[in-house]
Amino acid sequence: MSYQRQDVKAPRVAGLALKAFVRAIESGVGPVLLDKLISDSGIDQWRELSAGDAPPIQHPLPHPRSPGAQPSAVEQAARAIATPGPTNQDTVARYLENFRSGSDPLSVVRKVHQEIDRLDGRDERLGLFIARKPDEVLAAAEASARRLKAGTPLSVLDGIPVVLKDEVDLEGFATTLGTRWRKDVAAKDSTVAARLKAAGAVILGKANMNEIGINPIGLNPWHGAARNPWNRGHITGGSSSASGAVVAAGLSPLAIGADGGGSIRIPAALCGIVGLKATWGRIPETGVPPLCWNVGHVGPMGLTVDDVAAMYAVLAGPDDHDLVSQLQPAPHLADYENGDLRGVRLGICWPWFEDASADVVARCRAAVKVLTDAGATVVEIAGPDQNTVLWTHSTIILSEMSEAMRPQIEKDVTQFGLDSRTNLAIGRHLRATDYVHALRHRHAMTRDWLKLMKSCDVVVTPTCAITAPAINEASLPDGESNLPVVDALMRFVRVANLTGFPAISVNAGFDRDGLPVGVQLMGRPYEEHLLLRLARVVERHTEVRTPPEHASVLK
Repeated sequence: MSYQRQDVKAPRVAGLALKAFVRAIESGVGPVLLDKLISDSGIDQWRELSAGDAPPIQHPLPHPRSPGAQPSAVEQAARAIATPGPTNQDTVARYLENFRSGSDPLSVVRKVHQEIDRLDGRDERLGLFIARKPDEVLAAAEASARRLKAGTPLSVLDGIPVVLKDEVDLEGFATTLGTRWRKDVAAKDSTVAARLKAAGAVILGKANMNEIGINPIGLNPWHGAARNPWNRGHITGGSSSASGAVVAAGLSPLAIGADGGGSIRIPAALCGIVGLKATWGRIPETGVPPLCWNVGHVGPMGLTVDDVAAMYAVLAGPDDHDLVSQLQPAPHLADYENGDLRGVRLGICWPWFEDASADVVARCRAAVKVLTDAGATVVEIAGPDQNTVLWTHSTIILSEMSEAMRPQIEKDVTQFGLDSRTNLAIGRHLRATDYVHALRHRHAMTRDWLKLMKSCDVVVTPTCAITAPAINEASLPDGESNLPVVDALMRFVRVANLTGFPAISVNAGFDRDGLPVGVQLMGRPYEEHLLLRLARVVERHTEVRTPPEHASVLK
């Protein structure tokens, strides 16, 4: 591997020009226009690129060496957050401290509802929620309060508010996928929702998202633009756009996101929180409507690393209805609290690492210094050919999303937003041979990264090449096609989706405008415990700030 990247040539298109462009690519001349668009983006070179002897199946992900007998991951997480950290943020630990001090989940949730109304019920709303049922939330909080009073909590998350991306089934709620046409009400909970309920978590509702999760910018034409609490004139990133914003705004310490191409890590970085995309299949996908089978993940987003570790511990593990999830070793958090990083090797490709804005590179370099000061060492590694990564990932995710949405596309494609229609048209234009070619490259890429990571334990990059861009207000509600921004947001995240390796984004500080910068750590399969451990070290040496759009719900 040798790091290379071609500049994205596509122009920014919005308003009447975008409407005209979408009509054209859906018309009789569409194939000619699409050929030109994807050819200019580098697909021809990729089509001629050999995948060697790699077959079109995923390379089996190896299990790491067992750490030996361990307490359960939930027990380890509970021990780690037994006391609040060094900040006054409304973390899970701070919630638990409040409950021990005489507060209770019912009074806290009432305060949360007031703050949701303040931040999301006004004309200048943050665009956070697609659906809520406050009475049901209060009933769940009341049940939690009774358990806590009796001294019989279900888990460390009992009474803790959580928000679900509207890509995850929650019994009694429609799973809209951020669309205006999908109104199927879930008859039962997804596995992640069921595990959260079994742990006593109080689910506040369904969070706004980019329509069908097809764009990392995070704007939604039907449910309103999700706005960044650090500057409401800027995007949150997507597609788990409001899942990131809800946590950053202080309305809950935890949220569920989904990540087919950085959709947990991008909003985590842009909103200044923590987002973990676990190993492919580590957290079951049962009850998550299929959008992108080969690259999709569901997972935790949280205010701090401890919060995410606790949620990961509750969610991870096999599920009888998800075959991929059954092929995993037991989750654990071995050495999670150990801040001595001697012996840990950080793999860095400096040309890749530095292919970002100056502020992003500076903050991420500072994060690397935190890790090396704690004893880690840097190993220089080769980086990816970004054109190969881009077209391998784009072909898989757009082909699969187009197939997943095929019934509605054939019924009435105009029910989708303009940016979704653009991407779906590209997906439908790709060839079957392109898809098989992409799957072969995915196998080869996974094999290459497994070999490379014998020389290091984690790979460190920025999460995104830029901080949160400003919203083009003139383009709302339809949004825009802005491929250079999409590339800047996704430059570092695609490899983990293609390989299935775990990756985490943690806040590394702020740019000169006060917008958060995320640093990404990517690990070997099933080594989430190491990523969480390193992210915790970075976090504890990073300045903590409060965004302007914020709620304080605890005493």
